[in-house]
Amino acid sequence: MDFSIIINEFPFYLSGLWTTLWLVGASLVIGLCIAIPVGILRTSQNNFIKGPIWCYMYFFRGTPLLVQLFIIYYGSGQFSALRESWLWHYFQEAWFCALLAFALNTGAYTAEIVRGVISTMPKGELEAATAYGMSKWKILRRITLPNSLRRALPAYSNEVIFMIHGSAIAGVITIVDITGAARVVNARYYAPIEAYLAAGLLYMCLTFSAIFIFRQWEKRYVQL
Repeated sequence: MDFSIIINEFPFYLSGLWTTLWLVGASLVIGLCIAIPVGILRTSQNNFIKGPIWCYMYFFRGTPLLVQLFIIYYGSGQFSALRESWLWHYFQEAWFCALLAFALNTGAYTAEIVRGVISTMPKGELEAATAYGMSKWKILRRITLPNSLRRALPAYSNEVIFMIHGSAIAGVITIVDITGAARVVNARYYAPIEAYLAAGLLYMCLTFSAIFIFRQWEKRYVQL
């Protein structure tokens, strides 16, 4: 095993690491912004509200992320209205398609987490807030959301880890992330063990860093 390959190409791997970090980070932020309102609306009893949301969540949770990425990246060009609009400037960029696919995917999974913790909200707390005279919006803002999001941290940490691992498919649409960097290094030196071992170690560092951060948050917030 030639470790000089990893050492020589380390700056290139760092560039791929940065691409993975901002792509995953932006996807998680956008996905969380999608998931919170979607998860709340999913608990509605109105079929006209929860029906379309159920379809969105069912599709993105029921199909592979790679298929979703291919549909957005390769399939969007089939719509002439899209090609003639200002949006085409973004859809022809690989990074935008990956970001959109990742955000919609993690948004669907996180919305299900939010829906689950809201549906298991202790009824006594809601009844006490209602008896105190709080409106539904105030109960949602002061009681339901803080309590639910705190209890969702353990499950959401798993989603973040899955998103870090799932981001490895970004390389199939020409994005040079960690896996994409490993693919380039392997093509240069014909050394798959060294190339992908370095990528695996970087993913491990990201994964265990995320685990450490969420454990600290859980110690601070979950037991409050």
